[in-house]
Amino acid sequence: MSLFRRIWLTIIGLTLAAFLGSLLVNTLTARNYLEKQLFIKNRDNATALALSMSQQTDKDQVTMELLLSALFDNGHYQQIKLTDPAGNVIVERTAPADLELGAPAWFVRLLPIRVDPGVAHITEGWKQYGTISLASHSKFAYQDLWQGTLELVGWFIAGGILAGVLGTLMLRLITRPLDQVVAQAHAITERRFISVPEPKVPELKSVVGAMNDMVARVKQMFAEEAARLDAMRKKLNYDANSGLPNRDYFMGRLREALESEDSAPYGVFMMLRLKELIEINRKLGRAETDRLMRAIGDTLKELCGSHDKWLPGRINGPDFAVIAQNQHAAGELAQKLSAALLALRAEHYPQIEELFHLGAARYTRGDAMGKVLSGCDQLLAKAEGQGANTMVVHEGDAAEIAAIPAETWRELISEALKEDRIKLVNFPVVDAGGAKLMHHEGVIRLQTEAGGPWRPAGDFMPFAVRLKLTPSLDLGVIKLALDALRKEAGNLAINLSAETFADVDFRRQFIDQLKGQGELCRRLWVEVPEYATVSHFDAFHELCRELKALGCKVGIENFGRKLAAVDKLAALGVDYVKIDTSFVRGIDQNEGNREFLKGLCKMVHSIGIMVIAVGVQNQQELDALVALGCDGVTGPAVLEPN
Repeated sequence: MSLFRRIWLTIIGLTLAAFLGSLLVNTLTARNYLEKQLFIKNRDNATALALSMSQQTDKDQVTMELLLSALFDNGHYQQIKLTDPAGNVIVERTAPADLELGAPAWFVRLLPIRVDPGVAHITEGWKQYGTISLASHSKFAYQDLWQGTLELVGWFIAGGILAGVLGTLMLRLITRPLDQVVAQAHAITERRFISVPEPKVPELKSVVGAMNDMVARVKQMFAEEAARLDAMRKKLNYDANSGLPNRDYFMGRLREALESEDSAPYGVFMMLRLKELIEINRKLGRAETDRLMRAIGDTLKELCGSHDKWLPGRINGPDFAVIAQNQHAAGELAQKLSAALLALRAEHYPQIEELFHLGAARYTRGDAMGKVLSGCDQLLAKAEGQGANTMVVHEGDAAEIAAIPAETWRELISEALKEDRIKLVNFPVVDAGGAKLMHHEGVIRLQTEAGGPWRPAGDFMPFAVRLKLTPSLDLGVIKLALDALRKEAGNLAINLSAETFADVDFRRQFIDQLKGQGELCRRLWVEVPEYATVSHFDAFHELCRELKALGCKVGIENFGRKLAAVDKLAALGVDYVKIDTSFVRGIDQNEGNREFLKGLCKMVHSIGIMVIAVGVQNQQELDALVALGCDGVTGPAVLEPN
């Protein structure tokens, strides 16, 4: 039983006890008072009547009877009786027994009014003529007692209602901090660490203060560990001078861009080589050369801008590179970079006449990484043969997918959705021991023409984002997922695009689809890209709250790139994270990434979040990930348990 209910029952019990006690005392007191008043009245009236009859000179029976009848007929008396000295009745008048008493029969039986009659003697000279006995009727007393009891009950009911209203307000005021503490405790069980305002009540203030201190320490610990891991990540994966990803990290992302089905179907790869870095270092000095490296890094970052799938990197001393997924015009991108570098040289380093050479070429998803690198290296060689600060671009054959205009993609995607040419392809996600299926990950596929191939998300999602068609696609995915959950047992995970869940209308439609699904919601896992959770944190927070209320599990995919903001996870209640493929690839041979992932697993495990590794290619990677503490794995090397 809740504390609030116990307090209410106590208040109600005490109020009823006070009410019943007061009612009983007041009613009994009123009855005793009425009994005394009736007795006094009986006695006084009997004395007055006896005196009046004693003064009658002619005391014949008819006269006495007339006097008694005149008094009795006014209706105030239950009985009037005149007896002689020997006790014989001379005259008697008695009210009918069935006379209305002015109160319910049960009330009369419960509180009987018993009053002795008034007695007085009638004299005739010096002799006693007789005795008069007079009893007033109790119906008026019962009527007054009943009316008084009703009024008392009415006042108590009115007072009880008023006390109930005031008590409710006071209890809400008093228990609000308790409700907040309970909500805070529930949030902790859901891996959400929130603080609540401290109440003014001293006893509750200490409890809330202790809870807030604990939450603050957890958040601080989480933030400190996240900062430490982020610093480790940057140290392991970033070049200290330029601030760009180093060779290992960049090559991992390039391999992902060329091999992953979720990557864009085409893009541009550029390589930038500084001319005679040793000579530049001699002319500028070490410190100024480091500033030049930083300036070139900033230029490449600015070129990539907010494109999530564009990445600059420094692959060795004089060589830099850029991956620009979903970019078709290699010459345009190379021209922008060349102009920016020439402006940098003219403004800050005019003494360096020969600064760079640049090569740029298109690539298509599925190209071998060696082919892309060697091809761009040949373009650099040609640029070096053309003189200082030159570039060579090879447009090559455009990918088939790139030949489709954006507006045509609008028609293709819309028509495919209309005709239900959309499906989910399931990939198993198993626990670290490989014995249990955690869930299937449903990956979207689209058939742009009837009977044609099923295209992976990387083919059409960039255009869907540009044309703002992602809400329609994601709603279609949700429908497919619910249908699959109805037909098959087990859990299913789906991915929401970053551009979708921040849309209020989409969230409303999404939640409306899930409401009333009950058991299906508890088997549905919903994932959102990490960068989107940071850029649309409030929207993701609201989505988490609504999905958790329905019983869904919420996860973050591509986790590990934005650790600077990962401390916000402590307030979300996320159930699991999926480690970015770039940290998983070659983990068995990369000691730095192993140390990073070990710390990452320990950090998120501390607040009850599961860790799943994505893109596991072989048994060696799988063994290393299990040893590091990953709870689940998925990828080409992971087989679904029997």
